[in-house]
Amino acid sequence: MRRLTLWMLLLGGFANAAISATPPEQPPVTSPRPVVQNADIRQSGFVYCVNGMVNTFNPQKASSGLIIDTLAAQLYDRLLDVDPYTYRLIPELAQSWEVLDDGATYRFHLRKDVPFQTTAWFTPTRKMNADDVVFSTQRIIDPQNHYHSVNGDDYPYFDSLQFAHAVKSVKKLDDYTVEFRLNKPDASFLWHLATHYAPILSAEYADDLQKKGNEEQIDRQPIGTGPFQLSEYRTGQYVRLARNGEYWKGVPRMAQVVIDMGVGGTGRLSKLLTGECDVLAYPAASQLSILRDDPRLRLTLRPGMNVAYLAFNTNKAPLNDPRIRQAIALSINNQRLMQSIYYGTAETAASILPRASWAYDSNATVTEYNPDKARQILKDLGQEKLTLRLWVPTVSQSYNPSPLKTAELIQADLAQVGIKVIIVPVEGRFQEARLMEMNHDLTLAGWATDSNDPDSFFRPMLSCAAIRSQTNYAHWCDPDFDQLLRQGLLSQQLSQRIEYYQQAQHILEEQLPVLPLASSLRLQAYRYDIKGLVLSPFGNSSFAGVFRDTETKEAP
Repeated sequence: MRRLTLWMLLLGGFANAAISATPPEQPPVTSPRPVVQNADIRQSGFVYCVNGMVNTFNPQKASSGLIIDTLAAQLYDRLLDVDPYTYRLIPELAQSWEVLDDGATYRFHLRKDVPFQTTAWFTPTRKMNADDVVFSTQRIIDPQNHYHSVNGDDYPYFDSLQFAHAVKSVKKLDDYTVEFRLNKPDASFLWHLATHYAPILSAEYADDLQKKGNEEQIDRQPIGTGPFQLSEYRTGQYVRLARNGEYWKGVPRMAQVVIDMGVGGTGRLSKLLTGECDVLAYPAASQLSILRDDPRLRLTLRPGMNVAYLAFNTNKAPLNDPRIRQAIALSINNQRLMQSIYYGTAETAASILPRASWAYDSNATVTEYNPDKARQILKDLGQEKLTLRLWVPTVSQSYNPSPLKTAELIQADLAQVGIKVIIVPVEGRFQEARLMEMNHDLTLAGWATDSNDPDSFFRPMLSCAAIRSQTNYAHWCDPDFDQLLRQGLLSQQLSQRIEYYQQAQHILEEQLPVLPLASSLRLQAYRYDIKGLVLSPFGNSSFAGVFRDTETKEAP
């Protein structure tokens, strides 16, 4: 049978298209929607094309990917948000907040009259209140909570922060006041609650599912307070979102959004050029000339809070020797990576902190390219004929548009100093599982966050706790480094925190558990008539304000 394209389905094939079986680890497919006509799509919705996959619809359970980069901002709200222009914390579901006890107590005053989404699988009977904030937090931190182990007991981002050990209690003071008490002051606490990893879930929905014995559904058929709600999902193909008509900030301008994740690379670019896609997330840097020259398209570029890096498995010989790691770093021609992978859309990273971070060490220097020195180090150590396996994700990310090509360039560089590199392409959760078995030698990875606090980079990527939470691919644990991170959280003085974090960066320069490669710009291309898109340095923003300008005429 001839395969239907996504666009043909959107033109009217939903009612007749077969619904494929969904693997147990994937969110279930929802019921088909009525037939949608072409005119309706052009007037009331848009298609957002992105390369990715969905393992869960709950950001708490994700370590990265499509749910964090795109879907979370549509389905859920958080207590706090980050202004994409000023990088400051701003209210969201918390109308205001107080910092007490030198940063050991945080009290939030919630908005009233914020409704949860009404869907085919759940109809709420009350508005969002303190019970929902308490439930959302206790699910993460309390092993005795009924939902803590539902769909697994991993909460990667919060586990890497040792969040459960940091929070002493979360308490409802009244229906619209919640108080968090910490075991010690934590200056980064508010920033972590502002990330997309911290959605507010519905406690009423959780109770309803528990009564039905269907708790697993909470992460597969989501209920949030965001501007859009899940309408349909087809594994590996697309996610359809429908407008939340009761959204507390105002009704979203578009009735539907389709997240097309079925085609990668040049296929997505072709869809954008033909109008099958309205928005192209993370276009390849090599495609910029095409995008810039087409009068039917617009392009947005912004600095990003991200870093691409090469992680060394420091638990495995010979990479447990910092001198070997230094020799590999000296062998990599970073300038060529900038030219061949990023085409001017990134800057060479001297630190795992992006330059936009307030704790960035301006004295940090990019590792020099010196293959002669690298060969001498390897010779002195008797390691002139190394063979290493490099694990490489196949999916492009905001911090690395072409991972496989990056790996091939690194492979060629290391061959010049006598190191044979075997490239192992891996995908999705398979990559994370295999990396934590510690069988890899090297891996290409990256980190992007919707927080401007340096703790959101250091602890998830390189703390001892992050090994267990499967975000520390270097398997590196340094007590002195961890102690500096703890000290950085205790002070409310920015200057003192900067001092601790710069000391931490000096340890990383000496030990080199990871080699920073690039901090990239965030790119987004879209059709001429799409308006209201906001590209944030911290991740994709809400689509609530996006609309199609019917007055805009297509350029010839």
